[in-house]
Amino acid sequence: MKWFPIVFAVAMAGQVPARAGAGSDRADTSGVVVTLPSAGVAHEALPGVVVTLPGPAPGIAVPEADSPKVAETAVPRIPPAADDQPPVLRRTAPFPAAFEGDSALFCQSQIGQWTEADARALLGEASRQRLVLGEDQSETGLILAFADPTGRYKELELDFANETGALRGVFAYPWKMTWQECRRLWGARVTSRKANQGRTFYSYLNRRLDVLVDATGAVISLGLY
Repeated sequence: MKWFPIVFAVAMAGQVPARAGAGSDRADTSGVVVTLPSAGVAHEALPGVVVTLPGPAPGIAVPEADSPKVAETAVPRIPPAADDQPPVLRRTAPFPAAFEGDSALFCQSQIGQWTEADARALLGEASRQRLVLGEDQSETGLILAFADPTGRYKELELDFANETGALRGVFAYPWKMTWQECRRLWGARVTSRKANQGRTFYSYLNRRLDVLVDATGAVISLGLY
């Protein structure tokens, strides 16, 4: 019989330790491994013999090979861009409350006091500059343009006098404002004169404010002095 050598080997493996350890507990033969013949050889049942197949025991999970773990990273949602609003620039130190309320009116309150250095300390570096010429074409001042950190206006322009170096005028460029809104806010006590390209220049009689309006009634700029 083909299985006889295998059965004999199993029996001998269980008897030898028993003889060597006489007087002690019978040796445990549950760990005997019998290699089955290759495929194609007839198999016969072996009564009383436990055959342990290669591989993990049933019911025992086999650990998978370690694989690199990728940490999940939360990606912040990017808000959609808005064409009608500027990015609001923030800084560590808070702005004065009056400046947050209306940046143009706050700058107007600094006329006669601010220098270029004072303006840069609050508004940052100017984005551009242009000269102011008098009637005789001589230089009388310098206008510095700044992005409005509060986002209320597209831009703020500050006019500094050559003689004193002090602020003497402010120009604010609203995002969306109409002449009708100006009338509701400040009234209609104005003088007006026509400008080129269908524009109208309004000067208030009871406040230091000029308004330049285009042909459609949209406000181009506010002049504060």
